[in-house]
This record gives sequence, structure tokens and C-alpha cells, in this order.
Amino acid sequence: MTVEELLTSRDVYFIPKGADAIVSCLNPEHADRNPSMRIDKITGIFQCFSCGYKGNIFTHFGEKANQLQLRRELLKKTIREKRSESVGLSFPKNITPYLGNWREIKPETYKRFEAFQHHDPDHIGRIVFPVRDISGRIVAFNGRHTTGGTPKYMISPAGAKMPLYPVVEPIKGSVILVEGIYDMVNLHDKGLDNAVCCFGTKNINEDKLRMLSIQGVEEVVIFFDGDDAGQSAAKEVKDMAERVGLASRNVALKDTDPGALPIKSVQTLKSKLYA
Repeated sequence: MTVEELLTSRDVYFIPKGADAIVSCLNPEHADRNPSMRIDKITGIFQCFSCGYKGNIFTHFGEKANQLQLRRELLKKTIREKRSESVGLSFPKNITPYLGNWREIKPETYKRFEAFQHHDPDHIGRIVFPVRDISGRIVAFNGRHTTGGTPKYMISPAGAKMPLYPVVEPIKGSVILVEGIYDMVNLHDKGLDNAVCCFGTKNINEDKLRMLSIQGVEEVVIFFDGDDAGQSAAKEVKDMAERVGLASRNVALKDTDPGALPIKSVQTLKSKLYA
């Protein structure tokens, strides 16, 4: 049931206004002669800008929203908002697609993630990946140094807001969350193509996990480094997932990380997770 269907079924007169429905306040203690309550037509969240009364229209009337339809509409809304923010970044001029197999990752995997090399000061000596948000815009470039230079990873432009990347199709409602871009690329290369990376454990928050839920994800498998720092961060993410209504599991492998797993280990992990 949509917001508009619910209002109609309850004989609540509303005025469509963009993404909202305008109604007289639902607060029984507020005699609202001039409709002053806005209801988001997608989420059902409402607020009266006269008396401050707020809540969710589905909860208010004791009805359930169509969760699949809600997620689809929220996703469409988010994409529209992202596209309206800016046109995104463009590839630098005179780039060279990377077609090697550094770290034993297949050339076709590098091609799928649009990896390239470039000789400007920010990119020299690095394999660079464009990072796209949910709308497909390039929001940053992440370059990994291949010869031991520092910093190991360089994100440009500096201070870019990094999304969970890439957008993937869940396996049985589940995605795998890893720390770095090479963790993600290695898992995709070896057959686990539901992996997303957060670009460091400090870059994950409830809003980003909530966005996974909007995309139809039901479970997050947390696959951070097996050291104390990685497992401490995994516990924090597990708590975040619970708060936003996502199931979660933690995978901890000692003395290795997702970016170094060979194909046999990845396939074994896939079988254990999704048998």
C-alpha cells in the first residue's frame, strides 16, 4: 500500500505537492484549519510545521507499507537527488587502460572496474579506479601504488565523500563488506561478485548501511582484516547494522586479508556463506 492509497482509504483529503502530500494535521489536539502537515509520499514520514507533531503515516494508521515498492521508490528518489547534485567527475585526459595482472587479478577484471594508469603527479606509479556512486556518477579516483610508494592509496580529489562501491546484486539478499578497493576487486575476480568496499573502516556509517537496505540488501557479511583493529571495527559495524534493521555476520581470517585470498579460498568461503 502506498501513502496515497492509504490516505484515500482513510478518507484523508490531501493535496499533492511535489514529493509530498499536504494534509490537515493528524494530531487530535491540533485544530488545523490551514493544512500544515507534510507527508513524504515515498517513506510516509510526516511532520506538522505548525505544532511539530511527527511520525510515520503507516504506523499512525496501523498499516504496513509495501517494502519492496518502498525500497524501489527510495532508490529512485536517491538516484534523482544524486544526479541533481552535480554531473560528476570526468576521466583525466590521455589515460592508458590498465590491462595487466598485478596481484594475480585478471585483466578482464581490471577492465570491468575501468582501471587505468596516468602520468600526472597524483597518479604516477599507480593503478587508478574511478569510484562511482549509486547514480553512476564518478565521485572520486582511488589510486593504488604498485611499487611501494607512499601513500599506498591516494584518493582524489582530497576530501571526496566515498560511497560504498560498487553497486552489486546481492546473493541470497546478502552483500560482503570489505575495507579496501583491492579487497573488493580480488573477491570479484575470484567469483564473489557481491562484495562492496567502504574505503577504510572509518568511512562506514548507518546512512550507508541504510542505503544497502534500500537497494534490497537484507544481510551484511563483514569481512575486515583479521587483526585487532579490523575486528574491533567489525563489531562496530555489526552494531550499526542491527540499528538499521540489517542482519549481519562476521568473517575473520587470521594472517590474511580479503585482498590476498587465492581463488580456492574464495570459492570455499562462497560455499560456506551461500550453500
